[in-house]
Order: sequence, then C-alpha cells, then structure tokens
Amino acid sequence: MNKFATNVTYLPEDYTRDVIEPLAKVGVKMIGTVHVEAMPDNGVQEVAWVEQMMVTMEGSSSGNINYVKGYVASANLTDDTIEQQLQQLVGTTSKLRGIRWILDCVGKFENGTTATHVATTRHDGIDLLKSPRFEQGLALLEKYNLSFDLQCAPIQLVETAAALFGKYPSLQVCIDHLGKPRTILGNDLLDDGSVNPNVTVDEAELKVWREGMTAMAKLPNVHVKLSMLGYTCPGWMRTKERQEVLKSLVRETIELFGANRCMVAWNWHVNGAVSDADNMSQVGPDAVELLDKFLWFFEGYSDEDKDRLFAGTAKEFYRIG
Repeated sequence: MNKFATNVTYLPEDYTRDVIEPLAKVGVKMIGTVHVEAMPDNGVQEVAWVEQMMVTMEGSSSGNINYVKGYVASANLTDDTIEQQLQQLVGTTSKLRGIRWILDCVGKFENGTTATHVATTRHDGIDLLKSPRFEQGLALLEKYNLSFDLQCAPIQLVETAAALFGKYPSLQVCIDHLGKPRTILGNDLLDDGSVNPNVTVDEAELKVWREGMTAMAKLPNVHVKLSMLGYTCPGWMRTKERQEVLKSLVRETIELFGANRCMVAWNWHVNGAVSDADNMSQVGPDAVELLDKFLWFFEGYSDEDKDRLFAGTAKEFYRIG
C-alpha cells in the first residue's frame, strides 16, 4: 500500500482500540473479522505478514485473541503466473477465503475526480473486467474454492460484470461498498468550506447504479457489502437529510438482494473518516455511531434479518465457523 498511501500504519492493536473495545462496551462481541487486501505489492507476503502479527499478538501476555478468521487476498487475475500465486496463497494459510483486485475504472486515474480508483494505475486505467485474460484468471477461483470481492464502478456492473459473473454461477461474488454510487448529493463541502446544502440526488448516477445492481441481484451467487457509505454521500453524518438519503439506498439494496445476501462491513482502517469516505470527507462515524446508524437503517426488519445483516451472511459467505 505504500505505493499509494505513504506513511500509513494501522495495526491490530489500533483496530482493537478503535473498533473491538468500543463495541464491547455497548455489548457487541466481536466473533471474528475478515482481512481484505490493502493494495499490497505482493499479496502472498501481505497475508503472511498479517497472519504472523495475529499469531504473535495471540501468544503475548496481553490476553488478545487472533480475531482474523478469513483472508481476501490480492492477486491480479491477468498475471501469467496467477495459478502459481493462488497456489502460494492457499499454502500460506488455511483461512484464505477469496481474492480481490480493485477494478474501479472509467478511464485513466485523475486524482480522485472520477470513479477511477488509484489502484488501477497498476494497469494504466485499463478496465480489466473487459479483458479475456481476467476471465481466464477468474475461472481458476472455483478450482481453489475461492470467492471474489468485486469492487468496481456502477457503469462496469452494467457494461460487463453482470454478463461476466453470470457465466460462473458457482463462483461466490461479493460486491463491495454498496456498488459504489458516487457523491449522489455532491461534495461534502463547498469551495468556501461551508457544508454543501444540496439535498437533491443525482438521478443520472442512481439510474446507472440501479440498472447494474438490479442485473447483479438476478444472479443468486452475488452478495453485497453495506460499507463505505461516505463514498456515496460524503459527510453524511453532518445532516439528517443526508442520512435519510443513505437509509433509503441501503434499504433499497437489501430489497434487491435480500438480507440473506447482504452484509454489514465496517471497512475500518486508519480512522472513521477514511474508512467511511475514502478521503472524500474529513468526517465519519466512529464504530459505535456506525452501529447505531445501521440499527436505524434496519428499523422494522425482523431479528432474523438483522442477524443475517450483521453476521450471518458474512459468516456463510466467508465460511467462518
């Protein structure tokens, strides 16, 4: 990750302080987490490093436990050596559950002003979802009993993803971050630094998102993470109006996929603002505030559905015992 974000260090003890301990104080017991790749230079080395940290922490006198129950590792599915990489990853830990390679691409990276993610500078802004070599690598995942975390822009769901993943009905897929509709109420702040008062949603953006998500929801092997909500609405914690917009979108997603295919994800790294908005806002909820907002979003749902959303779907998808 140092290639994309220099001088960023966030370790298990930081996660314990920021997420596990605050949630424990309000009665929420952490039964396990899934470590999702963080754009490493080498996916095998990242998994080995995190696993060693967790084993060391568990073996210390601090009383901590190894709460990482699964890994979603980094691997470029277009690489010539992809099968060897998958074999290495499987051999590194019995907790390997899936692969992610960040794919958000609507053209070359323009310093965060479009939906193209900085990670796609690894392939110069080329949309790998349209690459035959990507599909060849994707087809290997079932052989190794691995899922795929799909992070891409809504237009990619429409143009490519629905047709591509429909060809692999046995491959378990999870769409990351609500399908990534982008800044549907505009930026958090205006140029003068004041809070953007806009409450009119970008219907063009949502039309593309709905088309893509509706197509993906028709595939029974596809799931969704309810996470990184501040990418959709930067600074949503500032106003009730923004929160109402997000509540509507979260519930719309659950209606499309069903609670049995949706999962809450904290996506926690660095701090609340970065975890929530991917640097598109300087404000974000802490772990307990995010829990409270999700409980509000899920008002009226059955206890069974809420159990699925907060834990059951993730446990099933990532095969956490």
